[in-house]
Amino acid sequence: MMLAEARLVQSSSLPRQPVLESRRSDDPGDHAVIPLSRAPSSTEVGGQTWRSPRALRFGRFRFVPHSRELTADGHPVLIGNRALELLFVLIEARGELVTKDVLLSRVWPTTIVEENNLQFQISSLRKAFGKDRDLVRTVSGRGYRFVAEIEPEMPGVRLETEKRGISQSGSVGGDPRPTYGSSNLPAPASDIVGRESHLSDVTALVAANRLVTLVGAGGIGKTRLAIELAHRLELRFDSVWVAELGSVSDPEMVQSAVAAALGLGAGPISPAAFSAFLGSRRLLLVLDNCEHVIDAAAGLAESLLHANASLQVIATSREPLRAEGEWVYRVPSLDVPPEGEDDLEAVLQHSAARLFLERTRAAEPDILLGAGVAAATTKICRRLDGIPLAIELAAARAAALGVEGLAARVDDRLGLLTEGRRTAPARHQTLRATLDWSYELLTESERVVMRRLSAFGGDFTADTASRSVAFGDVGSAQVVQSLTSLVAKSLVAADVADGTPRYRLLETMRAYAAEKLAESGELGTILQRWDRDGAAPVRVANRP
Repeated sequence: MMLAEARLVQSSSLPRQPVLESRRSDDPGDHAVIPLSRAPSSTEVGGQTWRSPRALRFGRFRFVPHSRELTADGHPVLIGNRALELLFVLIEARGELVTKDVLLSRVWPTTIVEENNLQFQISSLRKAFGKDRDLVRTVSGRGYRFVAEIEPEMPGVRLETEKRGISQSGSVGGDPRPTYGSSNLPAPASDIVGRESHLSDVTALVAANRLVTLVGAGGIGKTRLAIELAHRLELRFDSVWVAELGSVSDPEMVQSAVAAALGLGAGPISPAAFSAFLGSRRLLLVLDNCEHVIDAAAGLAESLLHANASLQVIATSREPLRAEGEWVYRVPSLDVPPEGEDDLEAVLQHSAARLFLERTRAAEPDILLGAGVAAATTKICRRLDGIPLAIELAAARAAALGVEGLAARVDDRLGLLTEGRRTAPARHQTLRATLDWSYELLTESERVVMRRLSAFGGDFTADTASRSVAFGDVGSAQVVQSLTSLVAKSLVAADVADGTPRYRLLETMRAYAAEKLAESGELGTILQRWDRDGAAPVRVANRP
């Protein structure tokens, strides 16, 4: 009986991938395949350009070549790394015989092992396949074949999206819908730290609601959390796409930016065209960095959600979209050690400290962590409010200054934390740039109130703020309105646990706003007014 060969299923929307193989000079009858990781990123088929698969499906199984992940019916298959590497080699042979020698050299490239190790891994692989164990066939005395119908998941339907037939009027020709599992999610370059409980919370929100907005201050990690969340939810959706709006300066270009991210060309996308593009498939759309184009982003999210019931949206913004059906998740800072904590084991129980020391060692593996490192780490994390971006910027400085040297200078955080990743957006290159981005998005009355609030050295109530900073062109009603807006925009923290809300500026934001207050020349006026009227029943910051 002839063996069935593994093959790629070709449909109207999927091209056949070319077989990549070369002959072994010492055995002309066997094939040494070119690894999938060296396959071209795109190929021309029938005059169209297509990307290489991001994952492969066969029956109830899904295999991701670049990460060696295997799932069955959407659930991870618990199997060893050697068995997964073995599966990888068998799959890329495209149904051809793979000899025992080739498997041994590919799966154990730097180690000489006995053949029974190979037999053990084959047995493990077949056990993982369960009722489908016959997908791996033995060719007696020679090697093995992988026998399955393999369907590739493409990272995008076509690179030349203008050939999809989507007209300016929104009509769609052919079938422009994404293949199952298509995505433009960036692969994370490092592990996420201290967010497991937050991921669990927001996963529950996304499971129950179609529009969830991650809200938080600049540098708090909204984008990182959203991307990690999207990766973890990927198997629940047919497609996952990210539209990065941070570089969009014109609100009228938001629709075009989302269309481009989805691979639908450079023009705006109408709800009708989007609905036709999506069909009945479930799609998760991440709208990242919405705050500076928030009205346009909110309007687009609403219209797309109304157009297709199978769509879900995760947005990131420094304030809520205030769109229909929106649920808001306020992204918290990382957990910081208590004031004065100097025991390293206790300090490392807090996520901000773990992130700081991990990134410090990554920047300078040979850095010496002396006896005072625990107390210094505590001070740094607390002064930086547990904000991940600030902590990563600080870790880069600690590589040069030492942890204790950095702690001695951390109060000059705005002048010190100036060297972010070269590839980061400009607003994340320095701590000051991050705060500038938020400040420039405020109205003039919000700017005035925020800088005046920096004179408070502790928390305060709305009544206290109204009495203390309302003068000149800003009245009491404007103070309360601006305070409410500053809370919504994640620039002022609110504590409502005790019934009467109390507010405070984070240390980092207070330092920034105090600079703005000094530049305005209003600090003396505020202090004189408070001394005259007794209007400030709290400790005053920066008092001469």
